Amino acid sequence: MLDFRFIRDNLDAVKQNIKNRFMDVDADIVVELYEKRNALIARAEELRARRNEISSRMKGKMEQSERQVLVDEVRSLKEELAGIEKELEETEVRLFAEASRIPNMSHPDAPVGKEDKDNLEIRRVGEIPSFPFEVRDHLELGEMLDIIDFEHGSKVSGPKFYYLKNEGVILEMALVRYAMDFLAKKGFTLMATPDIAKASVVEGIGFLPRGAESNIYAIEDTDTCLVGTAEITLGGFYQGDILSQEILPVKFAGVSHCFRKEAGAAGQYTRGLYRVHQFTKVEMFVYCKPEDSENMHNELLALEEELYKSLEIPYRVVDTCTGDLGAPAYRKFDLEAWMPGRGDFGEITSTSNCTDYQARRLKVRYKSQQGNTFVHMLNGTALAVPRVIISILENFQQEDGSVIIPSSLVPYTGFDRIFPKK
Repeated sequence: MLDFRFIRDNLDAVKQNIKNRFMDVDADIVVELYEKRNALIARAEELRARRNEISSRMKGKMEQSERQVLVDEVRSLKEELAGIEKELEETEVRLFAEASRIPNMSHPDAPVGKEDKDNLEIRRVGEIPSFPFEVRDHLELGEMLDIIDFEHGSKVSGPKFYYLKNEGVILEMALVRYAMDFLAKKGFTLMATPDIAKASVVEGIGFLPRGAESNIYAIEDTDTCLVGTAEITLGGFYQGDILSQEILPVKFAGVSHCFRKEAGAAGQYTRGLYRVHQFTKVEMFVYCKPEDSENMHNELLALEEELYKSLEIPYRVVDTCTGDLGAPAYRKFDLEAWMPGRGDFGEITSTSNCTDYQARRLKVRYKSQQGNTFVHMLNGTALAVPRVIISILENFQQEDGSVIIPSSLVPYTGFDRIFPKK
């Protein structure tokens, strides 16, 4: 969340940012509750100071009548203080709840817009393939190659679940290992993360753990959820900790399963593997000093681009508009791969600089010369398996229905082509 004092002192800018993000949040109530909290704290301190003063006086000699007056005053102070502390607790709960609804500030260069059509294209990389035959989408190719099975996935688990089969299984494992090897060479600490997180951590990262708008599966009769991304578990790793600045930046590469409701996700562009309820993903996560976060964000973007260049997948980079940032992000870049089956680009990675927004909620700080300072936290998708499989199948398809494996991936798969079986 944003600093309460920052909200109060920059109220107009905060309101404009909320408007630019097309969100319905009342910043005025946060300022009102913040001022009320401060007044209650000040009054509580006055009462405690008076109580301490009386306690000191009562250690000396005095008339019984005078002592009784002080005893009565202490009793009155105690009752008032108890009321103040109760009201303060209630006010702080409301303050944190309302303040947590206010989104992070947006980078001044982030394009103002409501949805993904308003994103700003920065560059295109790679050659879009031209096919002398009728292009097949990944669903048709997956069936011909006998590597993807949605029919039995739906039968066993429900819509938007699937089985990978035969070379599809090897391809997933190869992609994960390829991404992890790539990031290990770049200085990332490799992590295999839990698939379950406490609701407080999910909320601290900025996801809604429960409710109609949540994209997260909550586990019944527990205070836990299935994670939608390793960003949650990697971001919660240092919850409540004070880090030594000598270890910063901390760079994690986490592999996890991801579970998402994807409620309402339907249509031509969400068919097949593009939006599913469970998938495997390799996620980058960074804790760093505030002054380093913008450069670190550019570094994460460069790593994503290097990875997809090595896989020979054509893509474009877009600067995400304010309405599509998500509440925690200060700025977000997406890589969108060319997907011939849809004849358009589709998001394949994103990387976000969340500044200290998540760190304030999770209380992650480091020791600096100015005292304990909130770290900046960043995340970036290295590889979301289903969408990379889409990109490989559709961009490297051949007229006979076979699919060539990108050359950099062949040492990991053990084969350079998948042939049709149907």
